[in-house]
Amino acid sequence: MKTNLITPPLLSGLIALALLVPHASPTFAEDSATTAAALSGIAHDAVRYNTVDIDGQEIFYREAGNENAPTLLLLHGFPTSSQQYRNLIPELADSYHVIAPDYPGFGRSAMPDPSEFEYSFANYAALMDGFTDALDLTSYSLYVMDYGAPVGYRLALKEPQAIEALIIQNGNAYEEGLLEFWDVFRTYWTDATDENRESLRGFLNVGATEWQYTHGVPDTHLSRVSPDAWMLDQTYLDRPGNQEIQLDLFYDYRTNVDLYPDFQEFFRAYQPPTLIVWGENDHIFPAEGATPYLRDLPNAELHLIDAGHFILESHGAEVAATIRTFLSKNKTN
Repeated sequence: MKTNLITPPLLSGLIALALLVPHASPTFAEDSATTAAALSGIAHDAVRYNTVDIDGQEIFYREAGNENAPTLLLLHGFPTSSQQYRNLIPELADSYHVIAPDYPGFGRSAMPDPSEFEYSFANYAALMDGFTDALDLTSYSLYVMDYGAPVGYRLALKEPQAIEALIIQNGNAYEEGLLEFWDVFRTYWTDATDENRESLRGFLNVGATEWQYTHGVPDTHLSRVSPDAWMLDQTYLDRPGNQEIQLDLFYDYRTNVDLYPDFQEFFRAYQPPTLIVWGENDHIFPAEGATPYLRDLPNAELHLIDAGHFILESHGAEVAATIRTFLSKNKTN
């Protein structure tokens, strides 16, 4: 005869445990559903890399976030590409639909021969207009930096109702912002000789590219600036034929200055909510170009940062937090 080793107290405990099992299953299912939802959100926030054909030009762009969220269109500067936003995009993608294209001749977009495509800021703006149509971007906040400013402001002149807000980072629209750095460019604009063109080629070598990233960055933040950033930019600049494209754009920049009064009239007439985040040690677009915006946009929010030209490299997290606060206050759609 076998002895039952399960004592009454132990048996009671096992019965009670068994009664709890049906109640554990829904909790597990709920946890699984929550995990799946969280993973789906993470997938939405992941950066996607795409191309779209605009007027025969293949335009590369980075995209992240939910398409139903408020949209941010990020326009890059020189000598970089949408890669300048590689860290900012993930910082904002949980709340916003973030898109950053490359212009032709920059980054991963097409680089047609200048005999087949006129490299000009007007053409870039026309392509970006087609780009917003192709992606069905009817309204968006516009982040402009360096070359992105004249491209973006041309876009704003054509479709002012699409601009929900402006975020301006070292992007000039005032004569006060063109100081001694621009003297050699002005010489070329007024006298487009081969000699004056060649005098600008030095801005396209690796030393000049590194200088743009590191000049004006305080020692406390210099270690944040990734060498990969300027080396990637230089790789694109060193492609056969690319330097001539950049020199063409240096010459065409004069057309942006001619449009400064029109850009300023747009600011005055439409008064978009505006955030200005500016590296105050920038030698290319110094702080003297930031403060005049307040004449035409008196309600703009201005932050002068102890940084250089590429503040997202040295102060990216701080700028992202400032953008979040600004956009939440202005409740873009």
